[in-house]
Amino acid sequence: MREQFDVVVSGGGIAGMTAAAAFGTQGYSVLCVDPTPPIMAETDAGSDLRSTAFLQPSVDILEKAGLWARFEAHAMPLQVMRIVDAGGETPTPRVSHSFDAADISDQPFGWNLPNWLLKRECAARLSELSNVSFRPGIGTRRLTTRETTALIGLSDGSTVEARLLVAADGRNSPMRQALGIGVRTTRFGQKALAFAVTHPVPHENVSTEIHRSGGPFTFVPLPDRDSKPCSAIVWMETGPEVARLQALSPAAFEEEMNTRSCGLFGPLKLASRLTVWPIISQIAERFNAERTALMAEAAHVVPPIGAQGLNMSLADLSALIDLATPETLGTPAMLSAYHRRRYPDVAMRVAGVGMLNRASMIHAQPLRDARAKMLDLMYSAAPVRRTLMQMGIGVKS
Repeated sequence: MREQFDVVVSGGGIAGMTAAAAFGTQGYSVLCVDPTPPIMAETDAGSDLRSTAFLQPSVDILEKAGLWARFEAHAMPLQVMRIVDAGGETPTPRVSHSFDAADISDQPFGWNLPNWLLKRECAARLSELSNVSFRPGIGTRRLTTRETTALIGLSDGSTVEARLLVAADGRNSPMRQALGIGVRTTRFGQKALAFAVTHPVPHENVSTEIHRSGGPFTFVPLPDRDSKPCSAIVWMETGPEVARLQALSPAAFEEEMNTRSCGLFGPLKLASRLTVWPIISQIAERFNAERTALMAEAAHVVPPIGAQGLNMSLADLSALIDLATPETLGTPAMLSAYHRRRYPDVAMRVAGVGMLNRASMIHAQPLRDARAKMLDLMYSAAPVRRTLMQMGIGVKS
């Protein structure tokens, strides 16, 4: 007999597992599948060494999913975000502006955690929920939708039914492709190096973006490691430059890294292996179809600037949970409302982050000088600074 669920989540990354936990905590029967089992230890080959900053509005949906209590014990608060322009003739800071969360809130901007740990805690939460079945190693392959149900063919040869299919299966989403929903993709010719470092100067819960050319070099605070301050680094550069950096010896790489970091936290020492991630922007033509909602990277992808990516995904999930009731789950009215609620905000953020990324990539010295003057002018005005902070984290003024 064919298995039936209220919700099937295609995708077992952080967003997909969080969606399964949220719907499961609300009492729905849920199946979550992903062809690749999550890697949940930092030292395992293939582990995701990136980190995620959960901005203030994301905590509410994490609490509804029963996850925040698990995350909070490991989270590093982000109290200050600092933007540094080092685009002069030499790689030294020439413009620096700090954005303090205390100017708009009594809470930090957000809380940072490593991705491998998030996957571990998400999987542990799913195991607590008797109404959630998590089946890593199984993917979605076929999809047929009807007015009242979605029929999802799995890679183990079985077919399951769901009132709602949540496609959280990545930027190359098989479920989005099965529905024939197109995407608009922007390629920047960039890649990101993600790794961890230790350094002698404490980060004091300050996230720092250093702009020169090729893309930002970003420090995100992590808990101390071996009694030393530790940060996650995302270093965005052109594809050929990333390939060159990857090929360097550890000592030569550290020398380049310390030059690019402008010495803001003292000499940096590698504390993990290097991982490489492609950089694109992408947005689906629509976020809904019959009995289906697209969320997370199946719906939108942005470069890792301003901690927008996963927080946009959690905003998708928050909208779905708000709109879902036992009576309306997966109905055309619910899914149309979801698209209307999310698409304008996502489109604005995809465009805005893309513009910031292109500005950070500038190589020509006169344009870098103009960028520095513009940033200094914008960020020196207190009302503009407050508005940018509120928009960035998604809180209302």
